Amino acid sequence: MATLTLTERDFETRADEELKQLANALDQVDDLEADLQMGVLTITFGDGARYIVNSHRAAKQIWGAAERSAWHFDPQDDGRWVAPKNGDELWSTVSRLLSSKLRRPVALRG
Repeated sequence: MATLTLTERDFETRADEELKQLANALDQVDDLEADLQMGVLTITFGDGARYIVNSHRAAKQIWGAAERSAWHFDPQDDGRWVAPKNGDELWSTVSRLLSSKLRRPVALRG
């Protein structure tokens, strides 16, 4: 697994597509609302809690924030986005967080 070195334009294209796919997958999950606007995906729950997933162009990463934790995901040559700090993968991290918050299994697939 290798982190990709992307031009700014390639990063924007790839990150925007990843966030669109994630938003579409979240639209299939009950008990939350997903809204993607200008590179920021906001996931809102009935209790008012919000999780954020956004592209960070300067760092060429996708960032996530939920439950007082944050992740920075780098694009990989295999198409995945992985946090270099701990090896967490974007989709599995969001699935795990949603499963915990909604207290039921949530399996997202990109």
